[in-house]
Amino acid sequence: MPTEPLIRLASFAGVFAVMAVWELLAPRRPQAIGRWKRWPGNIGIIVIDTLAVRVLFPTAAVGVALVGEAQGWGLVNVIALPVWLEVVAAVVVLDLAIYFQHVLFHAVPVLWRLHRMHHADLEFDVTTGLRFHPVEVVLSMVIKIAVVAALGAPAIAVIIFEVLLNATSMLNHSNIRIAAGFERALRWLVVTPEMHRVHHSIDMRETNSNFGFNLPWWDRLLGTYRSQPAAGHNGMTLGVKEFRDPAGLRLDRMLLQPLRRGDPELTLPS
Repeated sequence: MPTEPLIRLASFAGVFAVMAVWELLAPRRPQAIGRWKRWPGNIGIIVIDTLAVRVLFPTAAVGVALVGEAQGWGLVNVIALPVWLEVVAAVVVLDLAIYFQHVLFHAVPVLWRLHRMHHADLEFDVTTGLRFHPVEVVLSMVIKIAVVAALGAPAIAVIIFEVLLNATSMLNHSNIRIAAGFERALRWLVVTPEMHRVHHSIDMRETNSNFGFNLPWWDRLLGTYRSQPAAGHNGMTLGVKEFRDPAGLRLDRMLLQPLRRGDPELTLPS
């Protein structure tokens, strides 16, 4: 599907621009480490991730979905459903799969070493939502392709899901101020920054909560939901306890982060 990369690029650029401007005009938290220090590494990771996926998976999950539709693979192609219901069901199931994948990357030590690069950002803004180690991105794509093939997800559902996942990841990591009453209602429909920020707390009890990226229901249904951080949003510390050195925000240090043992001299006390 040749237009798929263009759709994703246009969505990415539009949402990124809106969130970046919103952060400037109405930030939720003051930032001790500014964009000039963090964004070069974070954006560098985004470029590497994009290249890695396009080189290793030229057609990505959408290509697998197209082959699956042609060959009649997967559960959706066995059960006769209206097309609109197939699309909705596939998007919801894919989102649930990403929730379980996220839990897995926290629970398995070797996977956490990859995923903690995402959490080791010392601030929280739109670029944090795209800051993932390239090896994690590749593993995530393998899992996603397997789920798409097993489910027999329609190609249009995969495109919708990919666009939503990318957009909501930027939204729910953004340092934006949302009116409290509206945010309380919104978090029943989508994971909000106020909800997901708890997941980036240095407190591991809070880190291991609020795993959802897109739909907020899985955390509530499966017992991993936490409404607010114990210290409050302005008082909470973001990041990973063992990695507090701002030098770790450089691109080279980020790529090597899974191999690092921490910054003992800068580690916060237990």
